[in-house]
Amino acid sequence: MEEKELAEQCRRGDNRARRELYERYAGRMLALCLRYSGNREVAEDLLHDGFLKLFSSFDKFTWRGEGSLRAWMERVMVNTALQYLRQNDVLNQSTALDDLPLEAYDEPEPEACETIPQQVLMQFISGLPAGYRTVFNLYVMEGKSHKEIAAQLGINERSSASQLARAKASLAEQVRAWMKANR
Repeated sequence: MEEKELAEQCRRGDNRARRELYERYAGRMLALCLRYSGNREVAEDLLHDGFLKLFSSFDKFTWRGEGSLRAWMERVMVNTALQYLRQNDVLNQSTALDDLPLEAYDEPEPEACETIPQQVLMQFISGLPAGYRTVFNLYVMEGKSHKEIAAQLGINERSSASQLARAKASLAEQVRAWMKANR
């Protein structure tokens, strides 16, 4: 079934279409939830909650061309994950970063990073503290500005920037260690 037809059938409440939507996109959406939660069980709960929100809000979806359904679904899943992180105060459990010194770090060469399996990189991201991981995902994966991130998470822009810098430093350290061990 084409994406537009699938969306229309889901809007009408067709359970076969809902099942197809789930089967087609659940893996991608689970990976997205895992990127934010860093925990498979939580990610599975977020996936479930996200699909419930999707199914109950198809009247809000507007077809804008091929890929718009997936983009809308991803936005709903990200918002579901962020809501979970805010409700469980996960973002504020990190150390207050504005007071910590930010050490300089050397980013690994981009070509070298291409040799690391994607699954390993995703494990590195999942292992980041919740605040670092969330800001990293919003900035790098979702393309949000620090101003947008600050508004979305209820933090100041400086905290967003420092959490991103620390996330990058941590990831760079892990990449260097992995490359050294796997040469």
